[in-house]
Amino acid sequence: MISSVPSINASDRERLRAAHPEVFHRSFLKRYGLLVGSGIVTLYLVVCFFAFNVGPAFMNGQWDRASLYIQDWYSWRAQPRLRFEDNGTVRAQWSSRGQYAQGAEIFWLKPTATGGYTVTYGSDDDRLEVNPSRVDVYVNGTAYPVTITEDAATAPANAPSAIQQDGNKVLVHYGFEGQAEIRTSQVYIQRRFLGWANFLFDTKSDFWGKSWSQLISLATVGERLDPARSNISHMVDDFLGNNVWQHADILWKLMQTLVMAFVGTLLGTIFAFPLAFIAARNITLNRAANWGMKRLFDFLRSVDMLIWALFFTRSFGPGPIPGIAAIFFTDAGALGKVYAEAVENVDDKQREGVKSVGASPVIVNRFGIVPQVLPVFISQSLYFWESNTRSATVIGAVGAGGIGLKLLEAMGTNADWDKVAYMVLLILFVVFLFDNVSNAIRSRLIGGPTH
Repeated sequence: MISSVPSINASDRERLRAAHPEVFHRSFLKRYGLLVGSGIVTLYLVVCFFAFNVGPAFMNGQWDRASLYIQDWYSWRAQPRLRFEDNGTVRAQWSSRGQYAQGAEIFWLKPTATGGYTVTYGSDDDRLEVNPSRVDVYVNGTAYPVTITEDAATAPANAPSAIQQDGNKVLVHYGFEGQAEIRTSQVYIQRRFLGWANFLFDTKSDFWGKSWSQLISLATVGERLDPARSNISHMVDDFLGNNVWQHADILWKLMQTLVMAFVGTLLGTIFAFPLAFIAARNITLNRAANWGMKRLFDFLRSVDMLIWALFFTRSFGPGPIPGIAAIFFTDAGALGKVYAEAVENVDDKQREGVKSVGASPVIVNRFGIVPQVLPVFISQSLYFWESNTRSATVIGAVGAGGIGLKLLEAMGTNADWDKVAYMVLLILFVVFLFDNVSNAIRSRLIGGPTH
């Protein structure tokens, strides 16, 4: 069977042209709008690329430093300074992080009989033999002596790329295992390991250095280390009192952030709920009141939450109160606008039905409008609460309290990136939890599947 394409005669074609001219004579924008829009966007991106010096910024970026920061998220660095003493010996001086207890035996840092130290990186083939007048750098089992004088540390001429002369000091790189900086008065060691050092207990704890099996045994059947409390209670106290990781302080700051988000959203909801009825044109027939209330909402939401936080921090000082006020002001404006639009789009039949029985305006709004808009109100407030959980972290960094301020302090040290990763993971977990709770509640209010 051969199928044929149906054809129309000239009169039918003219009749269709007259009845539907927009189909046969499309405007320029309808025909080429997508192409023109794509060209404008491409031109805009090209202008931004050159106007903001995107190319040079990427070319001049310190990517090696960024790589080190990323490594610090999932690993830790032991950073002793091996200082050269006047008596011909070497003294190890540790940073304030305190990864090892006083007098602890360290497998990669061993004192020598000559008063120096042997620093091992990964294997014995990669190590440093540190003495006051010379440092022997071993790379793949081959020794390269670095001579030290009062003026400079000097690498040998045949040194490999892992050993670099940098002015009057020598840099030694062993990849992920760490590096060393040899100077005239000391050797600055960086030795890297996977994981987070002393995350559970610091070196002052009775449980420091114990294996998982030993900890489980102490928590279940072991004798009490402190007669006044159980070992589990002892572990919890030592965990929260960890001076390096500061778990108690971080968890308390996280709770402050959650309280800021909840209280600020709640106050914004309570404030916006009645004022939305004044802003709605179908409820309040006074145009001046409608206009004035909507302009108030515009003002409150047009000022960014971060600006409000800076303003209130200067007014009340650092703490959660400025954060709550910033969230309250921003949400009051945004929720007021959303609520007013929801009220203006209600079905008037239900409202007229309540009014027909002689009910007062308050009763009409209570039973004719609120049941229609309440699911939308609650859904929007839950969404803002979820979003404010993230925003409270940002405004906390400018002094509004919470974990944001703690996060900024850890970044400022430039040495606590593992602690930064810890706080970021806590924030991600809380946001994930609140997102699922909010979605579950909204789905039960307005229907639809949960995600």
